Amino acid sequence: MKPEYDTPSEWLPFLSGGGQMGAMMRAHDWSASPLGHPRNWPQALRTAVGLMLNSKFPMFAAWGPELGFLYNDSYAIILGEKHPAALGRRFHDIWREIWDDIHPLIVRALKGEATYMDRLPLRMNRFGYDEDTWFRFSYSPVRDEDGTVAGMFCACVEMTGEVLAERYREQENQRLMTLFEQAPGILAVLRGPDHVFEITNESYLQLIGRRELIGKPAREALPEVAGQGFFELLDQVYHSGQPFVGHAVPVRVQRDASGALEERFVDFVYQPIRGPKGEVEGIFVEGSDVTLRKRVEDDLRAANRQKDQFLAMLAHELRNPLAPITTAAQLLQRGSLDPERARHASEIIVRQAEHMTDLVNDLLDVSRVTRGLAEIEKEELDVAAIVGGAVEQVRPLLDMKRHALTLELPPQALHVSGDRTRLVQVVSNILNNAAKYTPSGGHIAVRVREANGEAVVAVSDNGQGIDPQVLPYIFDLFTQAERTPDRSQGGLGIGLALVKSLVALHGGRVAAFSEGANQGSEFTIRLPLLQPAPAQASPPAQAQAQEGPVRVLVVDDNADAAQMLATLLEAHGHVVSVEFDGTSGLARALRERPEVMLLDIGLPDMDGHELARRLRASSETRGALLIALTGYGQSEDRERASAAGFDRHLVKPADLSELLRILAEVRGRGA
Repeated sequence: MKPEYDTPSEWLPFLSGGGQMGAMMRAHDWSASPLGHPRNWPQALRTAVGLMLNSKFPMFAAWGPELGFLYNDSYAIILGEKHPAALGRRFHDIWREIWDDIHPLIVRALKGEATYMDRLPLRMNRFGYDEDTWFRFSYSPVRDEDGTVAGMFCACVEMTGEVLAERYREQENQRLMTLFEQAPGILAVLRGPDHVFEITNESYLQLIGRRELIGKPAREALPEVAGQGFFELLDQVYHSGQPFVGHAVPVRVQRDASGALEERFVDFVYQPIRGPKGEVEGIFVEGSDVTLRKRVEDDLRAANRQKDQFLAMLAHELRNPLAPITTAAQLLQRGSLDPERARHASEIIVRQAEHMTDLVNDLLDVSRVTRGLAEIEKEELDVAAIVGGAVEQVRPLLDMKRHALTLELPPQALHVSGDRTRLVQVVSNILNNAAKYTPSGGHIAVRVREANGEAVVAVSDNGQGIDPQVLPYIFDLFTQAERTPDRSQGGLGIGLALVKSLVALHGGRVAAFSEGANQGSEFTIRLPLLQPAPAQASPPAQAQAQEGPVRVLVVDDNADAAQMLATLLEAHGHVVSVEFDGTSGLARALRERPEVMLLDIGLPDMDGHELARRLRASSETRGALLIALTGYGQSEDRERASAAGFDRHLVKPADLSELLRILAEVRGRGA
């Protein structure tokens, strides 16, 4: 005979009914639940469960020290995939992911305080992924027979759908408001198949001109727009129900009743307006007059194309120094040169490599060059030396085309103030063009003279000359390349545009002359002359440097660069030590106390700035001359180096003559 408690419907009436969850509770194995068997449940819990099971409102109860969890059919939907395993388990184990959010409320309920929350956000994991949810619910304490709070009861409703719907509506409203706020201002509402104007605004009237529109069909109100496709688009949108978007579309309107048609450009949207049954009742027109923007964009596109051309054509400036470098390197490679010629070839390589370095740096600031904003480092220069450097660059092209070159230099030296690299670039560009545009076997002459306090460099040729229509624009960027009938030579635009900009930076001017096609041409460069400099009273720095060695420490993690620099300085009579990291460099400096230290900034352990600060802080090394040797040469880099304690700042590759002058100054102070 079965025990009496095996028929719960007879002795546990509070579990009768209750839908699916009532059946599950009656059939559930309660042996593993912290609640124990229902026959042992107190009357207060039985009452709460009976009420919960027979309600269609989502409810749950949590009872006992471990808060065993019970719920009804409506709450099972909220549990998602946690149901049916949640029945009888600990509250914490079921809702572990939101426990931090609800636990304070549970504590309050277990202390006898009922709570109510409206749209509490909870990030739940009910279907195998995290989701944002919102709930309206109350937590109520449940007391046992002696009045002690033994559990809690919750009635809740999920508000997620309502919250998301409201957010969507808010986003839609905000989107519409944003569209209106950002719209340049053209608004109109057209009704019916004839597109009768119902609403327009001030911006719309400014676009099409002030006229009576309201109550008139579009074709009657704007007769001059016929044939431009706008009326046909309105018909298409009205009958298809599909919106149309136009960008920078040209429209010709008569803004003045007595004036001519004026072309404007508009961005616009034709949006169908639907009635309650979904049928199209009209069209909403929104847009803006973008005529000014369109013209600016066209100008910007033209400027961008010009920039691309500029960068592509500027590359040929880098090829000029390669020719003498390659020739000199090939001669050295043969190994048959006498010492004097080998020295001369080496000097050419060094000089042209330095020139290429400068040109590469110029690429980073090309827009400033063309706008005349580039900074130049001026020094006193002999015009004859400038011409010689330019001829050296262009010599391979002259020889290849078998041109005869005549040089006429003044008996006395003419000195100007300028940037050697830039001025060599100016003369070589003109020479290069003369060589290119003169048929093979031609004659090119370079004449240097003084006139009215100016140094004049004139380059003439007997080549193809310049068309009189092109001559006024010969120094405009890229204009000539479009006008020259023979594009095989690459055009004259980039080199001559740079010539004009660079000469202007030196306070000079440039001009071009030609009698016409096949009559040759002449270009003249005029630069302000310097007054002769007074004779040097002191011996040159290099001579001073030869009076005795300077103790130098080089710290650079690039071993090849450090060792080559050391070898070069040793060849000039100095005593050089080398280290490849900051820690070793600091130790050696404290040990040897060098007079000059060349420090790389990007060291692997401590950077050059930190090393400089430590050297300045030590009594053994604070008096040494510190030189920052780095690839960073912006003004802020120099300021950082100075703040760290550096005396000088040299950009790699270091100018040897400048470095030797610094060492000579150090030796002069120590003498």
